[in-house]
Amino acid sequence: MDRAAKAESITELSGVFKAANVVVVAHYSGLTVAQMQTLRKQMKQAGAQVKVAKNRLAKIALKDTDAAAIAPLLKGPTVLAYSGDPVAAPKVAIDFAKANEAFVILGGSMGKTALDPNGVKALASLPSLDELRAKIVGLLVAPATKIAQLTNAPAAKVARVVQAYASKGAAA
Repeated sequence: MDRAAKAESITELSGVFKAANVVVVAHYSGLTVAQMQTLRKQMKQAGAQVKVAKNRLAKIALKDTDAAAIAPLLKGPTVLAYSGDPVAAPKVAIDFAKANEAFVILGGSMGKTALDPNGVKALASLPSLDELRAKIVGLLVAPATKIAQLTNAPAAKVARVVQAYASKGAAA
């Protein structure tokens, strides 16, 4: 790699670290190319991305970013998984690690907070942003439907009483 390519790589990584809400660091030694492609595909479907970068360049790019706490984790063959959604990258990484023993999660960062592997697992267990939005919409819509049912209930009762009197009168 020449100097220009290294500088470009550092600026790209720095932009990634500044834009991402969560970064997960993992060892990928022993994974096949097909398994790495599967990981990339799963991350892309979840709205996250995977990047393999030189550790030395990544450490330089980490300076003056919120994710600077992950610098000690960058040893050996590491892969960076990152996303704007704080749950997407950890969730896919944990699921992939369960299926592939060679993929070992070392930790990560969420904003300025450093995460150990248990912290990444805790993030992965949270519902995603879309799931939370759906729950909030459901909570907002539920009272409106209950109010509509309550306002319609007295009218329905009156209609049944009138129908009962009408049928009683017709029978007599």
